[in-house]
Amino acid sequence: MDTNGILLQRSGRLGHIILNRPKAINALNDAMIRDITAALREWETDDGVETVLITGAGERGFCAGGDIVAIYKHMQAGASKEIFWEDEYRMNSYISRYPKPIVPFMDGVVLGGGIGLSAHASHRVVTERTMVGMPETRIGFIPDVGGCYLYSRAPGELGTHLALTAGTGTGADAIMLGLTDYFVDSADLPALAEALAEAPADEAIARFARQEVPASDLEKDRHWIDECYQYDDAEQILAALQSSSEPKAREAAVELAAKSPTSVKLTLEALRRARGMDTLEEVLDQDYRLGIRLLAAPDFAEGVRAQVIDKDRNPRWNPATLAAVERATVESYFADLGEDELGLSPATVPAGRTQA
Repeated sequence: MDTNGILLQRSGRLGHIILNRPKAINALNDAMIRDITAALREWETDDGVETVLITGAGERGFCAGGDIVAIYKHMQAGASKEIFWEDEYRMNSYISRYPKPIVPFMDGVVLGGGIGLSAHASHRVVTERTMVGMPETRIGFIPDVGGCYLYSRAPGELGTHLALTAGTGTGADAIMLGLTDYFVDSADLPALAEALAEAPADEAIARFARQEVPASDLEKDRHWIDECYQYDDAEQILAALQSSSEPKAREAAVELAAKSPTSVKLTLEALRRARGMDTLEEVLDQDYRLGIRLLAAPDFAEGVRAQVIDKDRNPRWNPATLAAVERATVESYFADLGEDELGLSPATVPAGRTQA
């Protein structure tokens, strides 16, 4: 069955969701998110479905994230801001607590919203083709969909480095970071899908998962990453990178300096706050506050324009420097939304509303 960008299939004990926008590397739109959620809800109570598999159509990747072009066009048309994040964040939370195994094949490109769709699942599979990352500071946004929950729990400051610079990692890096669980050769994925239709998820995956995972290149850089990103101040981090004797650190400084200053400061603050939060839902509520306010700020529209609309790769950030982003401005983005809170966490449910 084909419904708004996804395919739903049944085979044996397996329910299979296929993201079906290969030309867009399966970028998520709101209709896809609603239909994925609906399929999961139907299969949750279907005794004939034991495991859910999520894959991406085409050769390029699992999911390149949210459809930011569609979001940009909605913004230009003056669409309601709530339509962009609420359904997706509720889906992320639902996936994290789903009572049956969910097995995403994180093969090829897995960015942004693709992380939210896969890295909160129970049985996460990567391959030698995997490229994971949260590229949001590149477009004037923050790593949302619970990305700060995941990155804040990565070893040392590796998550901070990737989040601020919009960096990417391999499948081996993803396992080391805690974003995924199993490494399977991409050539074995069709056979693994067949096995999931016949056997429980743990048993099927055990037949194909590599016992020895390739070395993580990112982990080799942890010495300078932990040293340079230890600070809670973005300007201190940038200065440490610029003054480092490590060439890769100075390259990271160039990357960080090119990103939206507002996004960099908000991302760092969001990561540090996420470290003190106990649940994914608390972080998703924080993501919602930031997302709603960033839609009204200038950098998101400008970042999307520069990266994917005009493609001049020359965004004009406002403010243009880290120093110009005041502390009071950063704190204002995290302020409670009152009755407009998403309310996934019991602590943030607005008065008079039951918890989602």
